[in-house]
Amino acid sequence: MPPPAGTGSGLRGLLAGSRLDGRQLSLIGVLLVLAAIGAFTKPDDFLTGDNLQLILTQASVVGVVTVGVTFVIIGGGIDLSVGSMVALASVWATTVATQDLGLGGMLLCSVLVGLGAGLVNGLLIAYGPMVPFIATLAMMASARGLALQISGGETQVVTVDAVLRLGVPESYVLGVPPLVLIFLAVAVLGWLVLNRTTFGRRTVATGGNPEASRLAGIAVKRQRLLLYLLSGLCCGIAAFMLVVLTGSGQSTNGNLYELDAIAAAIIGGTLLSGGRGSILGSVLGVLVFTTITNLFALNNLQTDVQQIAKGAIIVAAVLVQKGRNSQ
Repeated sequence: MPPPAGTGSGLRGLLAGSRLDGRQLSLIGVLLVLAAIGAFTKPDDFLTGDNLQLILTQASVVGVVTVGVTFVIIGGGIDLSVGSMVALASVWATTVATQDLGLGGMLLCSVLVGLGAGLVNGLLIAYGPMVPFIATLAMMASARGLALQISGGETQVVTVDAVLRLGVPESYVLGVPPLVLIFLAVAVLGWLVLNRTTFGRRTVATGGNPEASRLAGIAVKRQRLLLYLLSGLCCGIAAFMLVVLTGSGQSTNGNLYELDAIAAAIIGGTLLSGGRGSILGSVLGVLVFTTITNLFALNNLQTDVQQIAKGAIIVAAVLVQKGRNSQ
């Protein structure tokens, strides 16, 4: 099937996702600068194996969420509910009844909860129809509230040994934590789906010009539904990873993940208006934010300063996007 008319910019974005562009090279340069700053300010702490493992592990959870969010934004949507979906899935997966099912049952429960929440978002947005901002804002509030109700506001401690063992050094593969390997697998699969499949081409086309896509025979509503299902799936996987990382489930899990994921996608080159984006750029964006957070923590800077810095980076990234689009 020929590509829809009027989606040239989207297809150029698709091709751009398969190679390093200027923005991605710039992000790599930023990471190198941050590494130099860390080596200068905390030479005994930053460039250690343990700290690098910590950065990658912390990036892994929000990184998986970011992969799903990147697809949604490329498809012309937005998802403000990812943090709350992570919280809900982590709480549901750590109830006593679910833990009795063992590792497999907890993982399945987490994934199913994520898919269920993503399905609700997708149905409201694609077939409601409801504006993505409003639908996901409602899910953000309701999922967080449901997580609080299920947990009673208390931390649910994991007692399943098989789950806890995934977070200890003995489970590392050649020195790489399992959570990092999961993130790598999700990112690679996401890159392949976006750049090498019909689903990826339809995602780009839908975000670039939904009306032209519809006239070309693409089921735009179904595509949007599938994108929110994908986002929910990524949230379910991330929730289980967070349970492994913290050894618990609680209603505060995933707090501000929506900010981190959307920001990482934006500075990675994904257009907020849809039609263009890169999984590789989003991964680099996650690494940049995680490294900044790590540097701030090592230098005993307050959390509010971190949030101000993230906000400034988001504004700068959006201004750069607008400047490029106006050229």
